[in-house]
Amino acid sequence: MVSSASSQARRRPDFTQAVYALIRHVASAHADFKHLDARRVLVVAGEARRASRGTVKPLVFAGGKRTDSLGRKKPLVKVDGRKMLYSITLRPLFFRRSSPRQRVATVLHELFHISRAFDGTLDHLRRHDHAGEGFEAEFRPVERKVWKRLPPELVVPFAHHGEVRVQQWLEKPQSWLPGERASHRSLYTEKHLFEGIVRMRTLRVRGQG
Repeated sequence: MVSSASSQARRRPDFTQAVYALIRHVASAHADFKHLDARRVLVVAGEARRASRGTVKPLVFAGGKRTDSLGRKKPLVKVDGRKMLYSITLRPLFFRRSSPRQRVATVLHELFHISRAFDGTLDHLRRHDHAGEGFEAEFRPVERKVWKRLPPELVVPFAHHGEVRVQQWLEKPQSWLPGERASHRSLYTEKHLFEGIVRMRTLRVRGQG
């Protein structure tokens, strides 16, 4: 007999897969994101960071390498046998104080930082400290175009109000390995992730669903 707790868990939407569906869609339907491969982007929910709703982080150095010119080495992150190149972290404000459009825009915003080479680097011309207000000037028309053409079924999960299942780190990798000490893990896989429960509280904005 299936327990009520197990039944309830299955009824909670899988929000991680909803984000992957959005990434796959924009990669196939919009030229600004055609360089993306959702299979190489890790999506997780994470801790608060000031007023941030989301962040993107390279998991490798340029060219997909684990070691840079200074000799720093990153741990290897592999999920389902694939090396992950980027990690997008969705933060508490994303879930607790956002409208559906704001949530979609947050994901698109982080994807927009990724280099067109899709090699583990970010586009230096699209860094906030470099582009300043120019980033928003370039990003907003793209966001409006994507939102206007987004299939309704992809929007629905971002408008959810209630509990969802989201992938999270059980043990979070460091930015790079401080030498060859055995106390620092050099490989992270799906064994170091878990599916946690996050409560979404959705702002209702007129005209945005």
